[in-house]
This record gives sequence, C-alpha cells and structure tokens, in this order.
Amino acid sequence: MQRPYDLSSINALICFEAAARNMSFKTAAQELNVTPAAISHQIKALEADLGSLLFIRRNRGVELTEKGAFLLVALQRGFETISDTVSQLRDQTEAVDVTIRTTTAVSSLWLTPKISAFWKIHPSITVSQIVSDVPGTTGHCDLSILYSNPDEGAEGYHKLFQDRVVAIGTRAFKEEQNIETIDDLLRAPLIHLHNEEADWTTWKDWFRELGHPAPKGGRSFTLNNYTIALQAAQDDVGAALGWDALISPLLDDERLIKLVEDSIPSPMGFYLRVHPRASEKARVFANWLIGAA
Repeated sequence: MQRPYDLSSINALICFEAAARNMSFKTAAQELNVTPAAISHQIKALEADLGSLLFIRRNRGVELTEKGAFLLVALQRGFETISDTVSQLRDQTEAVDVTIRTTTAVSSLWLTPKISAFWKIHPSITVSQIVSDVPGTTGHCDLSILYSNPDEGAEGYHKLFQDRVVAIGTRAFKEEQNIETIDDLLRAPLIHLHNEEADWTTWKDWFRELGHPAPKGGRSFTLNNYTIALQAAQDDVGAALGWDALISPLLDDERLIKLVEDSIPSPMGFYLRVHPRASEKARVFANWLIGAA
C-alpha cells in the first residue's frame, strides 16, 4: 500500500533538524543522546534520499545550503504544529502555573536567566515556556514576548526594553577583516537575516540610517533564524546585526564584540503581552518580569 505522505525517514529528519538548528553535529548528538557519527550517518542517508546536499562541511563546522535552510523552515513549521497540538492535549493545569511564549533567541539569551532569578523569590510558582520562531502557532499561553510596536494604549502590552542595533562579530573576525570603520564593514562578509514573517532590521536598513550605501557584492550568508545567525557570527562566518540588550550575555562574555561604535535605534521594542485569561500567578510573574527588565 502506498504511504499517504511522501516523507524521508522521520529519524533522519529529526537528526537533521537538531543539527541544522544547532549548526553542529556534536551538539545535536548530545541533544538526541546519540553519537555524532550516528547524526552524520542519518544526514548522509537523508541527503542521498533527497539527492541534494543539505550541509557544507568545513573544518570548523557546518553551514546550511540553500536547500538545507529551506528544509529546516519546513520542518520547524511542522514540528511546531505537532508540539502545540501535543501541548494542548496534555493536562498541565495542575503542574504549570505560568505558560509564556517567546522566540528561541529571547528564551536563551534573556528570558531563561530571568526565570532562574524569579524562582529564588517565588520558588513555588512553576513556569513553562513555549519556544517558537514561527508565528501563528500559539497554543495556550498566559504571557508572550513580542518584537513589535503595538498601538499606543493597547491593552495587555508592557514594554520590556528597546535596543540599539549594532554590528557584531568575533574579535578574531574584526582583526582578520581589518574592520575599524563602517566603510570596512561594506567590504566584509555579512550575515543577512531574512524572514518574511518578522520585520527585522536588515544591513541595507542599517547602512542607510547611518548615511551609507547598501553593501554590494562580497561574501554573504543568508538565514531566517536569528539564533543560528548569532552562532554563525561566533563561528567567524561573517558580521551580523545585534540587538544590544538582547545579546548582552554574548557581549559581556566577549563571545561577540561590537565591530564599530556606530549604531541605530531599533525600530521596534520587545513587549510583554499579558493575555486576558492569564492566571493570577501568571500576573505575579508578569509584574516581576516588567520590573526586572
């Protein structure tokens, strides 16, 4: 009997998604509790099945090909939908007091450390995160963090912070590319973030605001996932744009540095939305989070 869905091995797709999201076979192996060789084997089998290369293997790591990036987006959409459905089927009312939705970058760089601090004051309030970079698959949540400009006075929205957008990369990358001024950046390899569903500031926007032409030519790397873009910058793939308050842990540890002193104000801020049906404990967490921001 013919299968109703034209799918490759589910195990291979799961291994690919983990490796692509982490931009690392080793990290994917740790996440899935298998060996890096097993991840590599599954991805090679998937590439053979599709007849397409999904990764470019380099000495210092891997990069997604265009087809690999396209497959990653499709898998994330599908997995997000499945995850949200499973979450709705589970009865979490007794186990979870607060459910908050946000993106991968906000969760890993800003929110999760805040939750640890919150638990020192309110150890009995349990918090669950729905982490997703795909809009529209909300599921149930009490709170959500959005990169947005809500209408003035919009009910339930509270501004957390608004960044300045800076050019970032590693110290080694800055020295290798001899970057001292914006003109030097125009000639350097750049990491471009492109997502039709999120209004991110682009390099073209950034240079224009600072009175410079858009970059032309040169090596570039385009992604639709900000967390992977940050990892690519740490791997010296190119210079990226950074929202300074959001990526402050990376700047504080000097895993990334500001390549030039020039910056522009972010056109949007990060807002906490308290949903109308948020529980009382969720509102306690919301008020604490607003104060912590």
